Amino acid sequence: MPKKILLTPESMRCSACMLSTLCLPIGIEQNEVFHLDEVVNERIRIPKGKALFHQGDVADAIYGIRSGSIKTQLVDSAGLVQITGFLLAGELVGLDGFLEESQLSTAIALEDTEVCVAPIDDMDRITAQVPALQYQLRRLTSNEIKRSQQLVMSLGVLRSEQRLAGFLLSISQRLAVLGYSPSEFVLRMSREEIGNYLGLTLETVSRLFSRFARENLLRVRQRDVQLLDMQALRDLAGTDCG
Repeated sequence: MPKKILLTPESMRCSACMLSTLCLPIGIEQNEVFHLDEVVNERIRIPKGKALFHQGDVADAIYGIRSGSIKTQLVDSAGLVQITGFLLAGELVGLDGFLEESQLSTAIALEDTEVCVAPIDDMDRITAQVPALQYQLRRLTSNEIKRSQQLVMSLGVLRSEQRLAGFLLSISQRLAVLGYSPSEFVLRMSREEIGNYLGLTLETVSRLFSRFARENLLRVRQRDVQLLDMQALRDLAGTDCG
């Protein structure tokens, strides 16, 4: 089960966190970031495979991933699961429930994960003192909506190989922002989870990884991936992103 950790004054806060340029404080003046220290005074540890929150739970906080990774998913009335996102360190979880007052998805740890807790009531109070934070929340919520729209477009119009190439490039770019290698990384999600997210079968995902390896686009060993030809992957995905 998720384990709460109360922060001490010596513990790392938003004002000192190495992820501050990626998370909530981005774009906020340093002298204003200290206001967030009044809000974020708790962390939660989630063991691999356990849920941070469930679809339909009361949305009473936003969570910043300090370490680890999380998948979000929807479950329909028939019990069918659709994975809607994979979130990495420095990214926020729970934004989709921020305006709805209830969680619209379930968030599950892909590995042992630690998140910082920003209670929504406290955030509402702080945004009155720090207008830049209100802008940041709007921007992040807008990005969340755009990501959902891009997923719908991907499922509707892109070929299977375009979807997988784009997915790998997205992971690469987000890891690069964190200071990790953009070309060599470990996929924390399974092939089946990737397929669910991209609207592909497990067999199709496995076949595409094998094809990409034969074409020297990448080298793969279980979940360890090395991207060998970024430009070819960009061409395949139909994107100019670096």
